[in-house]
Amino acid sequence: MSRQYINQFRDNEKVEEIYLISDKQLKSNKNGNFYLQFNLSDKTGVISARLWNIADEVFYQFDNGDYVLVEGIAQRFQGTLQFIAKKLTRIDTKKNPIDETEFLRFNYVDVTKKRARLLELLHSIKDPDLRNLTDCILLDEELMERFCRAPAGIKLHHAYPGGLLEHSVQMMEVVECITNLYTWINRDLLLVGAFLHDIGKTVELSFSGETFYSDQGQMLGHSFLGIEILSEKIKETEKNCGEPFNTETMMILKHLLLSHHGAYENQSAKLPMTLEAVALYLIDSFDSKLAEFRKYIIEDPNLGGDWTNYIPGIERKLYKGKTETN
Repeated sequence: MSRQYINQFRDNEKVEEIYLISDKQLKSNKNGNFYLQFNLSDKTGVISARLWNIADEVFYQFDNGDYVLVEGIAQRFQGTLQFIAKKLTRIDTKKNPIDETEFLRFNYVDVTKKRARLLELLHSIKDPDLRNLTDCILLDEELMERFCRAPAGIKLHHAYPGGLLEHSVQMMEVVECITNLYTWINRDLLLVGAFLHDIGKTVELSFSGETFYSDQGQMLGHSFLGIEILSEKIKETEKNCGEPFNTETMMILKHLLLSHHGAYENQSAKLPMTLEAVALYLIDSFDSKLAEFRKYIIEDPNLGGDWTNYIPGIERKLYKGKTETN
């Protein structure tokens, strides 16, 4: 029997299938009755779900990242398809192995290929301090293993294994393109900035199974954590080379990490104050926004239409066109 994929749900369709559960929240309605709000996902998309009138102990029967057998019905509410569950049963994956490829959203990231391109780009750096620094980072196998496995986010963009590597390399490819045109931008600085701007996410996010914020991530954030990693690696570089790291280069690199969100309302610690910092912010926004909007189109449950459902987070619908988006 074929799977019931989320992107194939139809209004009033009965469903009995296994999905990944995440973002579970115990809530109460105006009458004080508890209900469970959560997301269900598979490789084709995510759907918001409810389980009404539950005892609070039901909340603790499942963890985010568990696989659950779901029985219920898909229903359209205010133009958006949601899922009303009648029964949830946690799957013991040791007794009943799960094909995880059925639940990995977006295309699988070819880590070997992306990592090889990362090395190629970093080995093209000519500035001796920056080259020694990146070599030092690449030699840290534990850090690089986390860098290559980590997602770049939890929900909005590159939120899948290998997403951080993919996001960073794509930004570095953009750096390669624009510095051939804007020759007055320091190509090596911007390239290293693109490599390191989100390296703090290797600590900010916990991603063994379902992705969530670590304690350090919640309290400190990836920009500060990235500065800590950078400072440690600069000290290691100085020890390995027996020479001090250029103080101005170190300051500019730290500024790139602290300002890459571009604006205080975007939780940027500083506003961009160099040409490279402005460029890094714009490249980061460019790549992450394209990935985010593409995600909305791919995961849209409105399969039959040329437009997505209204997306509150971006206050608009998106036009999908007459042909299938790949």
